[in-house]
Amino acid sequence: MALIITDECVNCGVCEPECPNEAIAEGDDQYEIEPDKCTECVGHFEEPQCVEVCPVDCIEKDPNNEETQDELLAKKEKLAG
Repeated sequence: MALIITDECVNCGVCEPECPNEAIAEGDDQYEIEPDKCTECVGHFEEPQCVEVCPVDCIEKDPNNEETQDELLAKKEKLAG
């Protein structure tokens, strides 16, 4: 399952450099996560790094992009090329 940044985002930007897949970018009103690139850090870290560093806890699982651990790992491998 990809992650999503809620509207509670304060645009601090600490999440963007932490993403190993470069899935986070600044949007019009707040930072956004590209679901096709988000692997929840599976294959990189034990926990999603953006969630770990977010000072306002505005990053959660996206119910519209549910994926299993195996699917996330396969996505990570595909992104790594």
